[in-house]
Amino acid sequence: MLLDLPRAPLQPLRLSWLAEAGIEAAILRLDLIDPLISGNKSFKLQHHLLAARAAGCRGLISLGGAHSNHLHALAAAGERLGLRTVGLLRGHAQVTPTVIDLQRWGMELHWLGYEGYRQRHREDFWASWQARYPDLLPVPEGGGGLLGAKGCAALRVQVQAQLADIGWDDFEAWWLAVGTGTTLAGLVLAEGGQRRIYGALAVGPGHGVQEQVNALCGERGHTLLDASRGGFAKTDSALLAFMRDCEAEAGIPLEPVYTAKALWALREAATAGVLAAGSRLVFVHTGGLQGWRAAP
Repeated sequence: MLLDLPRAPLQPLRLSWLAEAGIEAAILRLDLIDPLISGNKSFKLQHHLLAARAAGCRGLISLGGAHSNHLHALAAAGERLGLRTVGLLRGHAQVTPTVIDLQRWGMELHWLGYEGYRQRHREDFWASWQARYPDLLPVPEGGGGLLGAKGCAALRVQVQAQLADIGWDDFEAWWLAVGTGTTLAGLVLAEGGQRRIYGALAVGPGHGVQEQVNALCGERGHTLLDASRGGFAKTDSALLAFMRDCEAEAGIPLEPVYTAKALWALREAATAGVLAAGSRLVFVHTGGLQGWRAAP
């Protein structure tokens, strides 16, 4: 693999509301893999990078916002591997900690505005960009697609190798936040129906995530739950207070766009009896902490 990163540690996840529901959980700490190429992004990028090398490309071009964890990881990987990177950004030019990093690592930025960014789902969207950058490999938003899902299948291998370390012989389900659905799809493909994968949607209805997931891995083996709280990156005082409580109790840093919303959805499911008492699950910390740096 081009990104030779350490294994993500699997740790017990101790939260009072899980114990009260009789659920045992462990957390896969993707946030600890690498300080720059962090979280699930490193897994989603692996096969895109390999595809670029196989095609003889000089680099990669992709999309994201001003706080994009994906573009952050892509730019860092490009700088580390000596590859050219280009980012197509949502909205208008602004300065954020993420954008500063992208520029420092040599990523060329193009701000598309909001309407221009909405065109990314058009079939002809990439034509003009490929004509402009013929030596760069286009990567879907968030590092998605089948190549991204294929890389995320490796998460199962990492967990299996560490079950004995936490005293487990097996577990029943996975739980994780969902943006594009790529990581969830990779786990569904890797599990082949052995375990259920629950995805807490960080984006609101109408973003086509269910359709994207079904196209990658079919309609079975997973459950998607709306955890967006009104839309992508929408937060409120209750969520932030819950996040701080979980951070203090578990001793694990979180952020409210993905991981805290996924934990909130897990608490609701545990309280409602969606998960049976006595069950074991692995919660995937998908990273994303760098994007929270711009918060007040």
